[in-house]
Amino acid sequence: MSFELSLNTGTTPHLNLHEAVEAAARAELTHIGPWRHLLEEAGGAQRAADIIKEGGLQASTLCRGGFLTATSKEAQKDAFDSNRNAIEEAATIGAGNLIMVVGGLPSAAHVLGGTGDPQDKDIVGARDRVARALDQLVPVALDHGVCLVLEALHPMYAADRAVLSTLGQALDLATAHPSEAVGVVVDTFHVFWDPQLQQQIQRAGHERRLASYQICDFNLPIASNALQSRGMMGDGHIDFTSISRWVAKAGYRGPVEVEIFNDEINSQDADLTLAAMSERYQSLVLPHLEQAAGIQPASAIN
Repeated sequence: MSFELSLNTGTTPHLNLHEAVEAAARAELTHIGPWRHLLEEAGGAQRAADIIKEGGLQASTLCRGGFLTATSKEAQKDAFDSNRNAIEEAATIGAGNLIMVVGGLPSAAHVLGGTGDPQDKDIVGARDRVARALDQLVPVALDHGVCLVLEALHPMYAADRAVLSTLGQALDLATAHPSEAVGVVVDTFHVFWDPQLQQQIQRAGHERRLASYQICDFNLPIASNALQSRGMMGDGHIDFTSISRWVAKAGYRGPVEVEIFNDEINSQDADLTLAAMSERYQSLVLPHLEQAAGIQPASAIN
């Protein structure tokens, strides 16, 4: 099977792992992409793996690793230890992909509850530290059969969350490492605006680094908390037809995760959310993936 729909648990933040698995199973999904805190709350990665398996699901990704831009040796060691643990957790739950949000500037680290030099706004230096951290993490990822999946975030998050803003930047960073160890994710919310997106998706496919496809829409006006500006597919301004075709033509055949941070959607009954995301996926995304991949839709076969 190709293009199985997956629930990223960021879409249902009020559910614990067991509840999210049950909701996904009721919606007849086959995959789930949990966030790390749910593993801890469930009693650890092995118990989480059991919950996912008992629910009849597979893990598409684990969210998230990263935050690699700290300057102090102590903070860098803490980041390495956290990411090593995340790699081990991903392997335990059977997720071949660990999503990596690489981190922002030290001057903005306090926004996420961390520490940093408020005067350090050197974005080039921050990217260099991400590269050096990957050099250390890749051997661990290879040992565990886990791919570190770099996520380019929309430029409005460059200061506080990710100094990688384009798919091209992420691919440039990945080039130094084996494709099975470092890949990239196409997250529609973050990259839809990029004038080089089609070419970079093609490049990702050619380099065998297209590890994940995550979808949601881009809503306007931007929420007071910009993180909450994601919307259900079809409610915003993203061209899912083109992007889905590009992803499929680049060779991607894996699960497609829906990841939505939106107060209204996150607060409603999870069954309503999953029903809506399944319907929108079936109508707005899947047909274009299948068409570009040369797959005959099940409805046509039946």
